Amino acid sequence: MGYLGGLHYWWPKISGRMYPEGWGRFSALVIFVGFNLTFLPQFVAGYLGMPRRYHAYPPEFQVFNVLSTAGASILGFGMLIPAIYFVWSMRYGKRAEANPWHLPGLEWRTPSPPPTENFAVTPIVTWEAYEFAPPEETQVVGKFGPELEQI
Repeated sequence: MGYLGGLHYWWPKISGRMYPEGWGRFSALVIFVGFNLTFLPQFVAGYLGMPRRYHAYPPEFQVFNVLSTAGASILGFGMLIPAIYFVWSMRYGKRAEANPWHLPGLEWRTPSPPPTENFAVTPIVTWEAYEFAPPEETQVVGKFGPELEQI
């Protein structure tokens, strides 16, 4: 499931296009339902005494097999939805700006998709790696915090 998060995060940089966010949320919901409907019945059946790796379920566990199979079908459909809207976005998606998520990292300082060399001139970094707030709103804590400056 993590690869879907990464793919959604990097898609504007990879393709230069935005995907429809509503479809992304819908597919996440379908995948969540499908995943839980696939594996929760297996967990319950195992708790009730069903051994693993049987080719045929005993009649008292058959309902768990059917629910798990239905969940796997929903999960597969949920995985197919992003493939469809990613392909769709390649042609019809809105052009992505250089930094669609408004993040401070260097990777978002190039156009989307990035040129071959990324930067015409090597950039000089003058900010912290995880600086997500404007400088006037940051408070340094830890070993270089204001309480140690008075010592």
